Amino acid sequence: MNMAIIGAGLMGQAALHDLAKLEGIDKLAVFDIDLARAQEVSRRFSGGKAEAARLDASDEAQAAAALRGYDAALACTTYQHNEGLTRAAIQAGCHLVDLGGNNDVVRAQLAMSADAEAAGVIVIPDCGLAPGMVSLMVADGVERLDKVTAAKIRVGGLPQSPRLPLNYQIVFSVEGLLNEYWEPCVILEGGRQKTVNPMTALEKLAFDGIGELEAFYTSGGSSTLPDTYEGQIDFLDYKTIRYPGHCALFKAMLEIGLASRRQVQIDGQAIEPRAVFREVLSRCLSLSDLDLVLVRVIVEGEKAGKSTTLTYEIVDRQASGTSLTAMMRCTAFPAAIIAHLAASGQITARGVKPQEVAVKPSLFFAQLRKRGIDMALRES
Repeated sequence: MNMAIIGAGLMGQAALHDLAKLEGIDKLAVFDIDLARAQEVSRRFSGGKAEAARLDASDEAQAAAALRGYDAALACTTYQHNEGLTRAAIQAGCHLVDLGGNNDVVRAQLAMSADAEAAGVIVIPDCGLAPGMVSLMVADGVERLDKVTAAKIRVGGLPQSPRLPLNYQIVFSVEGLLNEYWEPCVILEGGRQKTVNPMTALEKLAFDGIGELEAFYTSGGSSTLPDTYEGQIDFLDYKTIRYPGHCALFKAMLEIGLASRRQVQIDGQAIEPRAVFREVLSRCLSLSDLDLVLVRVIVEGEKAGKSTTLTYEIVDRQASGTSLTAMMRCTAFPAAIIAHLAASGQITARGVKPQEVAVKPSLFFAQLRKRGIDMALRES
């Protein structure tokens, strides 16, 4: 089979590191707008096994030409490219998986489902961590229980050793972080969709060996779950995990307008507060400390007439300063798994479909374990 990675950034590097180890891949390529970077990433993360080529992911015609002859592609670029890459993949007859991150873009992709089905391809958006594999944990819970009443998703990417004042470090794009903290959140309540404000509904929780933490509403992590399970699950929500005190500090900065795109005049120049805030956060929080990823998905319902709770949990720690970060592993590896399942024919659905509809959870979890990402499942 032939597989391609679009984007040679951190997530593209981790995906290449993963796919380069697999058997049965005849051709592997990494595309990036910077050819030198693609070549360096190929050398470092695939031992030179992957071909490197230049591609402007915003050029749909160029992308369609590049993807012809590939069985599946994994988009590891910013979400702004995903709508165009979906059209390009359909034109090229190539399956596509992406890391997603924006609900409006996903809706635009889903609208192309009939075209993708006619072309005989599967396109699966939002296949990282959250949005991403947490959707398959919920889907697995729905399969295991006779009735599901609630699904509660809690996810966090954190430094192993927090530093004051925010007890946080940037583990993905700053713009993505601000979007999560700024944009409206969709939950299910009473089986119907409801919009709630981000950085609200603060709760306390704890993980063994880590201690007390906090969680609060953020946008995007539940992806298409509210659409898929509306009317089927009474309550579903998504919250981001942070060290205690983070929410109050960060929320205050947002409330005074530091994430606003409305320009202000300073010394005769129009300045966007968000641009300044983004740059400051990037400089101050781009630390090289070891990171960890925490996942807890609780699915409640009934099984054989008894109240049953399924708890899915992952604690993944970066091993050393020279190893892949936990966020790279837990975001890129799931997407690489799904792209490989599509390329190898183990995903039979066609069209543009969310992973909770298109991907069998048991297939995915088996591959996750092979990559050393251990998911515990408790039933009570």
